[in-house]
Amino acid sequence: MPINKSDFIWFDGAFVPWDEAKVHVLSHALHYGSSVFEGIRSYETSNGSAVFCLPQHVRRMFRSCKIYRMEIPFTQDEIAQAIADTVAKNNLPSCYIRPLVFRGYGQLGVEPRTCPVNVIIAAWEWGAYLGPEALEQGVDVGVSSWRRMAPDTTPAFAKVGGHYANSQLIRMEAAENGFDEGIALDIYGNVSEGSGENIFIVQDGVLYTPQLSSSILGGITRSCVMTLARDLGYEVKETVIPREQLYVSDEIFFTGTAAELTPIRSVDHIVIGAGRRGPITAQLQNEFFKIVSGEVPDRHHWLTPVQR
Repeated sequence: MPINKSDFIWFDGAFVPWDEAKVHVLSHALHYGSSVFEGIRSYETSNGSAVFCLPQHVRRMFRSCKIYRMEIPFTQDEIAQAIADTVAKNNLPSCYIRPLVFRGYGQLGVEPRTCPVNVIIAAWEWGAYLGPEALEQGVDVGVSSWRRMAPDTTPAFAKVGGHYANSQLIRMEAAENGFDEGIALDIYGNVSEGSGENIFIVQDGVLYTPQLSSSILGGITRSCVMTLARDLGYEVKETVIPREQLYVSDEIFFTGTAAELTPIRSVDHIVIGAGRRGPITAQLQNEFFKIVSGEVPDRHHWLTPVQR
């Protein structure tokens, strides 16, 4: 999906015009994937723009950086404020936000710690990741031949740019095979996640989602959906999910900042349920979107208002 340019990008503490936010071609991150990022949404509510789960995203970004020994030259509060300021500066009622911490220009050895650590925050208008119709009709996915990383190779817990080389392979293979998205298995052959989304299955009224040890990213939208499901009285189990359980599920859906809650209508050409959004998925979607739009009270304090 093309990026809709905004006016300004926050770059190491100052706003610069969008087209002037540049880095050197020998920046460490460009060659070795040494970057940490977040994907965040700001929603237009009845009370103005509000950033979804801002503290949680900033906390995860700092934790990812800690794992990779990247010292962010700003505090969590400063980054959170800069994110809200970026939305306000670009006068965006609703948008996608991309904070990025990366090792910049300094040297090109694999040991990266003499390189400077830079931070940018960009925001732009971005609709439904898998298409607006997908939120109701669902998407067709295939199980990928590419596995997620083993636990002693790269840490799935961290949201690092270099890890997404694996995601690109999954996504490109899915497209080549005529699917909207792919599902990766972990090293043991159990369900892990999509190329950039967590996954839930519904069976006999119970929600199942892979556990953290299945090489998944601990998704923030995933966590919120588990909270909403329990609010609505559903049992939620974080567990090992064998591949074949996908095929006999009543409902399956992706979660993520970009995907929000996107139903899956088929896996490997096997129709799931009625072949469109199921009732529990619809109920969770409805509850989620009512909260982020401000239609109902933000009972879990997920929204941070943007001051203009």
